[in-house]
Amino acid sequence: MINPMSDVNSSSNFIKHIVKKDLAEGTYNHVVTRFPPEPNGYLHIGHAKSIVLNFELADEFDGTTNLRFDDTNPLKEDQEYIDAIKEDIAWLGYEWENLCYASNYFEEMYEQAKKLIRQDDAYVDDLNQDEIRNMRGTFEEPGQESPHRNRSVEENLKLFEEMKDGKYGNGEKVLRAKIDMASPNINMRDPVMYRISHATHHHTGDTWCIYPMYTYAHPMEDVIEGVTHSICTLEFQDQRPFYDWVVAHADHPAKPKQIEFARLNLTNTVMSKRKLKQLVDESYVDGWDDPRMPTISGLRRRGFTPESIKQFCREIGVAKADNLVDFRMLEHFVREDLKMDAPRTMSVLKPLKVVITNYPEGQVEWLDADVNPENPEMGTRKIPFSREIYIEQEDFMEDPPKKYFRLFPGNEVRLKHAYFIKCNDFVKDDDGNVVELHCTYDPETKSGSGFEGRKVKGTLHFVEATKAVPAEFRLYDSLIDDEKSGDDFLEAVNPDSLEVTHGFVEENMKHVFSQDKFQFFRHGYFNVDSKDSRKDHLVFNRIVSLKSSFKL
Repeated sequence: MINPMSDVNSSSNFIKHIVKKDLAEGTYNHVVTRFPPEPNGYLHIGHAKSIVLNFELADEFDGTTNLRFDDTNPLKEDQEYIDAIKEDIAWLGYEWENLCYASNYFEEMYEQAKKLIRQDDAYVDDLNQDEIRNMRGTFEEPGQESPHRNRSVEENLKLFEEMKDGKYGNGEKVLRAKIDMASPNINMRDPVMYRISHATHHHTGDTWCIYPMYTYAHPMEDVIEGVTHSICTLEFQDQRPFYDWVVAHADHPAKPKQIEFARLNLTNTVMSKRKLKQLVDESYVDGWDDPRMPTISGLRRRGFTPESIKQFCREIGVAKADNLVDFRMLEHFVREDLKMDAPRTMSVLKPLKVVITNYPEGQVEWLDADVNPENPEMGTRKIPFSREIYIEQEDFMEDPPKKYFRLFPGNEVRLKHAYFIKCNDFVKDDDGNVVELHCTYDPETKSGSGFEGRKVKGTLHFVEATKAVPAEFRLYDSLIDDEKSGDDFLEAVNPDSLEVTHGFVEENMKHVFSQDKFQFFRHGYFNVDSKDSRKDHLVFNRIVSLKSSFKL
């Protein structure tokens, strides 16, 4: 499999060129990256791209990667998210060098902010959020200076300390950087550095009532931790001048470099924590780990493997231009990862009973079947066969069209690993639904016997009825219908993204465990659900169908 991240000459890996050049020129002698999630939601597949990039880039150059929680907004953060993020990263197989929190640096950031005030590079402003926005100007017109911009250093220090001491309410005052209200970059027009928020913080409790804005905290955290390459997505590109301004004014020898790359956009889903949280809060899905969600926990519960996600992230590469990646590409990599290791077995998702009228009553025969024909080392298994079996409802038609090669009155098919059977009759219920087939089998046609007589075009899978294990099957489709996307993304939520059926699996499946993965003949790859599956009620999530029209 091609790994663009290992190709130093790859145009899709411009970040590696930068790192290699910095090391060659002596700008840095040790690479330090960081993965800096805000603990205000669960990680999604877009975060996985950043995780793979940061950890594997540092590892390739014998560097280190920190896991840092940017916990600067106590109103939206929760310990649940911190625990989930740590679990996701560990599940992907990465180990961080240091576990860091922005809140660990609140005192140092506060002292740095006071240093900026003493240098007349920051001031306390009484304007509210709307007033600041209205006076910021436009791309064509410069901003207007706040009437409080020229307060004395002494007054600003006093007011800032009073903000810290809780003397003002939320929104009454902010601390702003004093840069240039006429800057062509609106982000440099005296950006806000601190705001007041009387809220209990998950980590520091009620120690603080002022919190640094992310745009100030981010470069300060990188400086304190000695990060060399601060890798961000493109929406932070316009913030880079302020990032560099903070780094230049920081009283610290470390001088990190911010580099931006294109975030991952994936078809038929949403890649916004705000929107994902809305889907959870409004019960469009069953939690953050719903298998339809693009969250790492959702993909894990559905059955995606760490290696499939990592290989997907490596394959899409790193670029400067935004692009849209087909979700089927992610599915391709999980198929590739599972095809050699997932045991093959049979299941019937929508069962139709078949009685083989000429098979001895009460007899159960055990037949041989490959565990995985693509991996002979996995050996064989035994499957039962008897007078009564289940097949799929769709494998019988009373009045079939041409080129229908499954069961219909008078037609003969092969049962996978078993015999030829011929449909002779069927039974309907009071509503006219076919509920039972009566067939005969030919004992000379046993699979593996070397029978070379008449040919049949259809091969059906089945589950023997007396030892069949009941199971629930969850079949997933796209969460979002891209063709219906508009101003309100909820209007594009696919109402048919989940189909639940109840059927049977083979007898040897009764002792499966959470997260066990299998290929069900004809149906695809399935995973034992980690939340709802029990010994007395097995639940299987379809990870992916067997084939796709997608091509790499």
